[in-house]
Amino acid sequence: MDGDARPSAARSFAVSDGRIGAFDVAAPAREVVDAGGAVVMPGLIDCHTHALFAGNRLGDHVLKLKGSSYAQIATAGGGILSTVRAVREASEQQLVDQTRPRIEALAAEGVTTIEIKSGYGLDLANELKTLRAIRQLAHEVQPRIVPTFLGAHTVPGGMSRATYVTSVCEEMLPRVAAERLADCVDIFVESIAFDLADARRLFESARKHGFGIRVHAEQLSATGAAALAAEFGALACDHLECLDEKGAQAMARAGSIAVLLPGAFYFLRETRKPPVALLRELGVPIAIASDLNPGTSPLASLLIPLHMAVTLFGLTPDEALLGVTHNAARALGRDDIGSLTKGQRADFTIWDIPEPAYLAYQLGGVRPRAIFIEGQRVNPT
Repeated sequence: MDGDARPSAARSFAVSDGRIGAFDVAAPAREVVDAGGAVVMPGLIDCHTHALFAGNRLGDHVLKLKGSSYAQIATAGGGILSTVRAVREASEQQLVDQTRPRIEALAAEGVTTIEIKSGYGLDLANELKTLRAIRQLAHEVQPRIVPTFLGAHTVPGGMSRATYVTSVCEEMLPRVAAERLADCVDIFVESIAFDLADARRLFESARKHGFGIRVHAEQLSATGAAALAAEFGALACDHLECLDEKGAQAMARAGSIAVLLPGAFYFLRETRKPPVALLRELGVPIAIASDLNPGTSPLASLLIPLHMAVTLFGLTPDEALLGVTHNAARALGRDDIGSLTKGQRADFTIWDIPEPAYLAYQLGGVRPRAIFIEGQRVNPT
């Protein structure tokens, strides 16, 4: 999984100090793990989640079933702001406790690295609270946690967009940087959230503070956010149902990863699909993620979106497998995970399946036999 999905010629590898050291080694080992002819793959990587939240959005779902759109629900006071209210009322420990089962569900599928965004606090105190809860989870759960600051998720009630963007850039970002609470910043660019001028201001501030850049782009409409983010060297542009050729070309030049989120596409009952053929033609790498969140993708699974990416978006099984390993690592700016190559962290999984493509075939009921993170066996929950 280091750029293609061809089976390795090696039949074994050695792990030392948590990393892959060599292949087909004849020297004796302190411990031997016999996979017994099973499939061995890198640990899976969920590179886009909003897994830390309080409460639920069942009411929004009922409205969607009755025909309300995502934008209509948000305008009526539902959507992200209803989760913001629940998060503000919850303590840091309550956020940790409510999130842990979601992390455990992903981990049971062989997910060894999970990105988690803030974005349900929307003020300094509560954004810091959520990021600190993410940090606490990172110390308590088995998967590796990668934190992202999404203060620019939507505009909180009672504040103008311009005033809030100033708060994000001049108040929140410096504190997040000072406490080292996030690796990247993200922003939702859409008519119901932020515009290109807001994004440019955030990206300029993020770059000064040394953050990686990501963007929720072209989900509900063509905004030009992907092209702008690529101008700033974005690690990834996510959603992309409405991506145009100009944006895709900019991503290709920048090396930005296209993160597709079929769970949200399915749950929102969208009909416009991301331009997979265009991404292929231009050589834009594709990643797949769960987008686990309470409103538009309440999906505590990475295997289901892997399957959806094949059946709904037309990816090949190999593309989908790379999308939850090698390319997902690149979307996080990580070159030390996502493949089974020398020097990589020894995150790997053992599966009793006929071949890796089986994960894109069977929907449900598939779990790894064993999971290792940095060479240490962990217990699937």
